[in-house]
Amino acid sequence: MKDPICNIIGSSKPMQKVYELMSLVAPSNATVLIGGETGTGKELIARGIHETSARRGKTMVKVNCAALPSHLIESELFGYERGAFTGALERRAGKFELADKGIIFLDEIGELPLELQVKLLRVIQEREFERLGGKITIKVDVRIIAATNRDLLSEVGAGRFRSDLFHRLNVFPILLPPLRERWEDIPQLAHYFLARYNKAHSRNITGISANTMRQLTMYDWPGNVRELENMIERSALLSGGGVLNKVYLPDRKAPAATTLVEVEKQHILEIIRRCRGKIAGKGGAAELLDIPASTLNSKMKKLGITSRLAIE
Repeated sequence: MKDPICNIIGSSKPMQKVYELMSLVAPSNATVLIGGETGTGKELIARGIHETSARRGKTMVKVNCAALPSHLIESELFGYERGAFTGALERRAGKFELADKGIIFLDEIGELPLELQVKLLRVIQEREFERLGGKITIKVDVRIIAATNRDLLSEVGAGRFRSDLFHRLNVFPILLPPLRERWEDIPQLAHYFLARYNKAHSRNITGISANTMRQLTMYDWPGNVRELENMIERSALLSGGGVLNKVYLPDRKAPAATTLVEVEKQHILEIIRRCRGKIAGKGGAAELLDIPASTLNSKMKKLGITSRLAIE
């Protein structure tokens, strides 16, 4: 599936589940909490929900809670009156006021200081607040979408995130899968990014070689889709043209105490697990490893890999 507005790419089963949840929640006004590792595309999902909601013609205001200094977050969210503090020379509307009738996207909500969490809780509950230094209560009609790469339930247990705020935000959770769990989408993503950077950098790369694509699908992508995008851009810039025959992946050398046999065994196990236990045929481990199924079966027997072990 590709969302033409938000460039959401992928047709794997994990992403199909995400699309299903998006389609269910978008028409409502429910608060959404998007979770997932860094680089999985949480902002794209938020924009996708916005663009398919009844508020799509209104503003979506983004606030990166991790990027704002703690002493500025309150004034950024709620605005301030003239004279509220040194340097406040005029009245300024905050992000919630600017998002009235639309959506506010609170990115990296897990980074919000505890003292501001209680003020955010009031806005979510009552949809009202006062500007910093002001006495007039301002009411807003705003939908809230929040995102985090933290496990907020664990943060609640550690006392770093308010339990009541977590439950107010966690009305409709959507958890994005890491790229290593949706590796079937890598070819489509890679070609999409290649086309983008062909155009952006005036390159004329005609495709991606089979060997290069195997490298891309076998790498675990700790930085997720963002890392893949950066890798394709860099590789496109360094390519001389024609078919992309090389990508510049980080060197992942095995520890000295690990034998080559152990490395091979773990690699085969990882590929079989990615293929959900399928050995032969299209989408099977043998195809991904680029070896005949009979050869893979022989290697499995030699390395002591059973079907049960492979899918555990």
